[in-house]
Amino acid sequence: MTTDQADSRSKPDPAEGKAQGGGGAPNRERSHGRSSLRRLLDFAGPRKVFSYLGCGLSALSTIAGLGPYICIWLAVKDLLAVAPKWSQATEIAIYGWLGFGFAAASVVLYCAGLLMTHLAAFRSASNMRKAAIGHLMSLPLGYFDLHASGELRRTIDGSAGDTENLLAHILPDAAGSFAMILGMPILMLAFDWRMGLACLFPILIALVCIRVMMNDQGQSFVKKYQDALVRMSKTGTEYVRGIPVVKVFQQTVYSFKAFHEAIEHYSRIARNYAMQICHLPQTIQMTALNGTVIFLVPVAILLASGQGEFTSFLTDFAFYAVFSGMVPTAMTRLQFSNESFSKADDALNRITGVLSIDPLTVVAEPEHPKSADASMEQVSYSYPGANRPALDRIDFKVPEGGMVALVGPSGGGKSTCASLLPRFWDVDSGRVAVGGIDVRSIDPHDLMGQVAFVFQANRLFSTTLLENVRAARPDAAPEQVMEALRAAQCMDIVDKLPEGLDTMLGSGGIYLSGGEVQRVALARAILKESPIVVLDEATAFADPENEVLIQKALTKLTRVEGGRRRTVLMIAHRLSTVAHVDRILVLDGGHLVEQGTHNQLLDAQGTYARLWSDYERAVSWKVDNSPRSDAGAGQNPAGPIAGENHVVPGVGPFATDSSTGDSDIQRKGGEA
Repeated sequence: MTTDQADSRSKPDPAEGKAQGGGGAPNRERSHGRSSLRRLLDFAGPRKVFSYLGCGLSALSTIAGLGPYICIWLAVKDLLAVAPKWSQATEIAIYGWLGFGFAAASVVLYCAGLLMTHLAAFRSASNMRKAAIGHLMSLPLGYFDLHASGELRRTIDGSAGDTENLLAHILPDAAGSFAMILGMPILMLAFDWRMGLACLFPILIALVCIRVMMNDQGQSFVKKYQDALVRMSKTGTEYVRGIPVVKVFQQTVYSFKAFHEAIEHYSRIARNYAMQICHLPQTIQMTALNGTVIFLVPVAILLASGQGEFTSFLTDFAFYAVFSGMVPTAMTRLQFSNESFSKADDALNRITGVLSIDPLTVVAEPEHPKSADASMEQVSYSYPGANRPALDRIDFKVPEGGMVALVGPSGGGKSTCASLLPRFWDVDSGRVAVGGIDVRSIDPHDLMGQVAFVFQANRLFSTTLLENVRAARPDAAPEQVMEALRAAQCMDIVDKLPEGLDTMLGSGGIYLSGGEVQRVALARAILKESPIVVLDEATAFADPENEVLIQKALTKLTRVEGGRRRTVLMIAHRLSTVAHVDRILVLDGGHLVEQGTHNQLLDAQGTYARLWSDYERAVSWKVDNSPRSDAGAGQNPAGPIAGENHVVPGVGPFATDSSTGDSDIQRKGGEA
């Protein structure tokens, strides 16, 4: 990743600033006037009716579940009425079978309800993931520079998982708990309203406590909690990728400060919510619900002295004592369902937040470029929330078959400039054109077909070498893939793989080095056969052996049949690779400060001449352990050695002998 790209990660989310698709497409309506549940069920499509049916069956199941308690009460009442002549209680068997029937019906209804809600939940979660992924595919590629993979995975997969659990389990349980809470007052007041009120009083206390815990402060906690999870997932993914570096230097988790801070932040939020907001109301709630007998017994004692039929009174008391055990279960389920609704609401807002980002605009009648030249005309672009433009009135043209290099200090706008050509972002003002046509007037798929990319860091998929290369052109034959690999100097890679092109990469212990991955990426670009090539320091971090092979592959990439050159726009930090290009553009602070050939820019004694001087000193640096270095105390023993001049053999795609077509690079100084 270049400095320009790295800098962009620290900028605010584009969703909070301007649209990333270039404007023109309105944000998707979030339908804030509708409940989150109804918006969530919209993802289930026609299957949302199953969710309603499932909730209804769950409510019926809960009501049927009350039947056995009533049957037990009737059976006990009959037994006590004829005591001790138990044989005269002839209706006990009927009550027993009725209770069994109610219990069986409750189980069947609940299972049927869960089946219905699962059908709706799976479809809703599936459609949610598909909608989010499908929309991501329509967003500009620059969006993914500002959003790490861990963050997107948590937003999409985690949010879909939260809502799936809500629809499949929490929603039917909430419907059942709601039905129980509605039925309980009727049932409790039916036999003895005084003892019934004593059992209902803890429910009122619990409802008040739940309302206190889920106030505005509690609702804001849910968002902070989910934000903390996203942050921890994002930094955790980055930490896992950086484990090799951590292990090399034998550091601990504290060496990755961002991950450690994310864990501490998550722990602090959860602890503060539990101890400051929920501690007291949760304690009161659980005490009241589990201590219903504390309210029931005093009332029963007060009523016992005035009862004419003590046996009937004792039967009613036994019923309330047993039935009150259902109160904590119902209220706990309701409390967890309330929490899940808050989490699902937050998850839905995150998904709709992704869906509301404007995609790349596509004109009704797109144009097709007739040539392979590229140009920028008074282009300005600012990242969202930035206090200065990344590019300011940039104007240049790369003719068809021309080679133009972008150089300059870090953060000057080189990568931003290159990313505007394939429309990773859309410009704020000015025009980026390919073949004389504004890139916004070209179909995005057509534009991608016109441009091939080679970046500093490339990734391979966990599939075969054949499919990795064929990702650039899915309809390519194996013979064409092999030809691209040969042109990219990858035959040594193919020869060492146990199954050749059909070898799975990234699994079974088959991994490639960084230089080998870079060459496979070059094979992709060669296979694509695009007329325009964008190179972002393609030889960076390569070892000398791989660099020579990569330079040969680049020579092939930048040429088509008959030796004709492709249009090349390259970013270079190693200035020796651009000394022989057609034109060099020097970017500094988002401005085009100089342009010309290598010799012209050296003669101008400007920014490029200074960079070249720094480069020459850097490549001549070496560690000097000679005795004379000890004598020069206070001096840098590894300073530049004046007059040292080396020629490093290599094959560079941009130092071309027009008579032979061969390429080489003449470098001053040895490379460290």
